[in-house]
Amino acid sequence: MLLFLPLPLTFETYETFETLKIYNISMDSLVIAGKSFQSRLIVGTGKYNDGPQTRAALEASGAEMVTVAVRRVNLDRSKESLLDFIDPKRFFLLPNTAGCYSADDAIRTARLGREVGLSDWVKIEVIGNEKTLYPDVAATVEATRVLVKEGFTVLPYTSDDPVVAIRLVDAGAAAVMPLGAPIGSGLGIQNVANLRILRELITSVPLIVDAGVGTPSDAALALELGYDAVLMNTGIAAAADPVLMASAMKHAVIAGREGFLAGRMPRKLYASASSPVEGISH
Repeated sequence: MLLFLPLPLTFETYETFETLKIYNISMDSLVIAGKSFQSRLIVGTGKYNDGPQTRAALEASGAEMVTVAVRRVNLDRSKESLLDFIDPKRFFLLPNTAGCYSADDAIRTARLGREVGLSDWVKIEVIGNEKTLYPDVAATVEATRVLVKEGFTVLPYTSDDPVVAIRLVDAGAAAVMPLGAPIGSGLGIQNVANLRILRELITSVPLIVDAGVGTPSDAALALELGYDAVLMNTGIAAAADPVLMASAMKHAVIAGREGFLAGRMPRKLYASASSPVEGISH
């Protein structure tokens, strides 16, 4: 059931989450394009030391959906491949177009992933700047529009610009995935205000924080803000102990989601005694 956000939404009501009604709010599982996932953590498969470590981290994360870069995986399977370490019965593959710098490149890469049998789902990445790895949002919208018409389920990586997010929804995106900070930076969520605006405006599809998460507290914050899921790779793979960090991220996402659903207490300027003063003898 799709629930819509009542407007206007004040800062105070947003802070207490008393009236925030969004996609997935009444669902125990994450639902994207009609497919249900119990885990709200999506993990990438790059940057690990080797295949066994990748497999162990994926298992520890509790994730059900994992991303693989179409252009960086051995697709002919004649030699050892990353895919050898991902159990297709356990994980749902989300091919991505990492390394693409134009809409045409991303479209071709998505088609290749489908042709070799990976999936007709795709995470669209069209990079606009090599140093910042910020997305080319115009090219992202174009690639989304084309691939949706071709029957793909498209999850685009994008900026935190609400105008772009609305255009992606209009183009048929099954979810919108704004960055929390630059890819691989581990800076944590640097744009809380913008993400809150997006959460208020985008209610018809899931919102997934993608990029920038460095610690479990970052992941928890994303879910506390009302986001439906979080996608990460470097935050786990670059940790001193990736397998342990994967487990920590699993628990952080659960805690963040439960905290959001529970509804935080209102912020107050002054102190408020934890114990009632009525009945205290003087």
